[in-house]
Parts: sequence; structure tokens; C-alpha cells
Amino acid sequence: MKIAVVGIGLIGGSLTVDLRRRGYTDNIIGVENNLTHQNIAKLCGLVDETDTLENAVERCELIVLSAPVNINCQLLPKILDMISGTSKIVTDMGSTKSSIAEAARNHPARGRYVAVHPMAGTEYSGPLAAIGKLFDYKTAIICDKELSDSDALENIEKMLDLLNMRKVYMNSGDHDVHVAYISHISHITSFSLALSVLEKEQEEKNILTLAGGGFESTVRLAKSNGETWAPIFIENAEYILQVIDTYTEKMNLFRKLIAEKDFVGLKDLMEEANKIRKILN
Repeated sequence: MKIAVVGIGLIGGSLTVDLRRRGYTDNIIGVENNLTHQNIAKLCGLVDETDTLENAVERCELIVLSAPVNINCQLLPKILDMISGTSKIVTDMGSTKSSIAEAARNHPARGRYVAVHPMAGTEYSGPLAAIGKLFDYKTAIICDKELSDSDALENIEKMLDLLNMRKVYMNSGDHDVHVAYISHISHITSFSLALSVLEKEQEEKNILTLAGGGFESTVRLAKSNGETWAPIFIENAEYILQVIDTYTEKMNLFRKLIAEKDFVGLKDLMEEANKIRKILN
């Protein structure tokens, strides 16, 4: 199968690594506006060549959207226009789904689109961040599967199986609620903590000297690319704002108990939080 990958960064690049190694494709065309990323992707063997979106869609059987989510939303209707009446398939790797689902909802070629969110990634970005086995044993969420043609869905499911991913199915709205709580708030918390520390600790050596493993693991996500995450926060704003309100409520509760030096209250609150062990262990 000849595939086009639109956006050759961490996700798109890592996808090409394993799809090639595992025999899903031996011909990959990259679509990338960043000339440096184009050259790196070709030099690293992530893609065989780069081309325009129009040419890549015409030449390929599968088109994978792995650009920022707002770009995916803009491109999907155009691609569906181009593949209408064909057996070509388009999928996306974005971490928000309601907006892109709406963009495709009434399109005559909607069945050729399969909405996917691989719950995998690192704090790094760009084609140099691409690694093999990024998706192994991670969860892939397929949204609104009933709106996809059976052959398109089956093909994408086979691709995810080849990547050793665990498939979960849900509708777009539920997906965006869940990722707001599980994924998006983690990034916002990390960005916020990094900003707080950078504002208070003007001396870099103090941060480097005193930062332990707990701080490093919490702030790791603050290294994430703003060009990727700003569109995600905007696209999923409705649910993210709900999460921020809940999170702020809990932070204020901790502040109150600490200000009151309420040892028992703090201990009880943390023991309540400890229940997460039963889920994550």
C-alpha cells in the first residue's frame, strides 16, 4: 500500500518507521510545509519522497493526517473532496475529535474517513523525534466507527494491530471529555508549574541543583511543542475549561488545609488521592 503522511513530526514520523519495518507499506510520500523537516524526513528514511498534498492524495491509497489538529480540520474536507467516489482512505492521528468530526459530518465521502487517536507520544517534536515502537502496547481510540465504511475501518484496524495497539471505540464527544481529564490537563499543569518555577527561580543553577525526580517527571511535558498543543487546547476548550475549574477547586482545597495547618484534613485528602493506585498499578 502506498501511503501519504501529512505532517512528518513525532507521530507521523514514528508511524512511518514501524509501518515500513512491519511490511504495511514500502512506499511513503510525505507532505510537509517545513522545508527543514522535509529534508530531515528524507535523509532519515522516514519518507521516500515529498510532494504536494494534491499529488500525494492522487498517488496514494491511504492518507494519514498527523499535522496539528486545527490543520487536520482544515484539510480533511478538501481531501474528502479529492477522494470522493474512490476506494481511498483517510485517517487522522489528532488528539481532539469533535471539531474534525463536525468538519466531515455531512460530506458525501464521510465513509472513507476513520477517526483515530493513538494515545502515544513524548515531549519532543519534529522528525528527529520519530522513534520505532512508539505505539507498541498503547491504546488507539477509534471514534464514530459507525460512520466509516466497513472496508476503510477494517483497513485502519489492521494497521493498528500491526502497530501492536489496543483498540478502544467511543464517540467523538466522549473522547474529548476523557482526554481533557486524562491528557490535556496534565500538559496544562506541567506548563503552569514550569512557568511558576521560572518566574520565582531566576538563577538557573538553583533549579538544576534542587530539582529532584518528582519535579522533573511533573514538568517534563512542559517541553512539549506549543505549535502542537495550543491548537489542541483551543479545539477542546469547552471540556478543558471544565477540567481547569475542577483542578483549581482541588488546588484551593489544598491551599485552605495547608493555611489552616490541618494535618488530618491533608492526610485524608491525600489518602483519597491514593486510590488512583488501584487503577494505575
